[in-house]
Amino acid sequence: QIRLLESGGGLVQSGGSLRLSCAASGRTFSNYAMGWFRQAPGKERELVSQIHYNGNDTYYADSVKGRSTISRSFAEGTVTTILQMNSLKPEDTGVYYCAAGDWYRPDQFKYWGQGTQVTVSA
Repeated sequence: QIRLLESGGGLVQSGGSLRLSCAASGRTFSNYAMGWFRQAPGKERELVSQIHYNGNDTYYADSVKGRSTISRSFAEGTVTTILQMNSLKPEDTGVYYCAAGDWYRPDQFKYWGQGTQVTVSA
């Protein structure tokens, strides 16, 4: 069974930090890029960050660049992807989704988690 399970969301004050985690299993996710997307209220879902299956190449949206770090690891058939977010702002509020797919086509990522809510208070 393919499963992407996010955790780590919550309510945090502006300037605080959160560590989002995604555990992906049920498929050879070690061969996929892993990404974090977010959807703010009333807005379209956007790519926040992704990491290549080589574990070295990364991408960050301008809105989070310099404040976030993505990483991945593999153990016992599960790929764990971490998004560390610092200096959080109210505009970081949204539902954060973990996804897996082709590094070159983040708009077509194939596997998705259910999402975790992040709320940043002013």
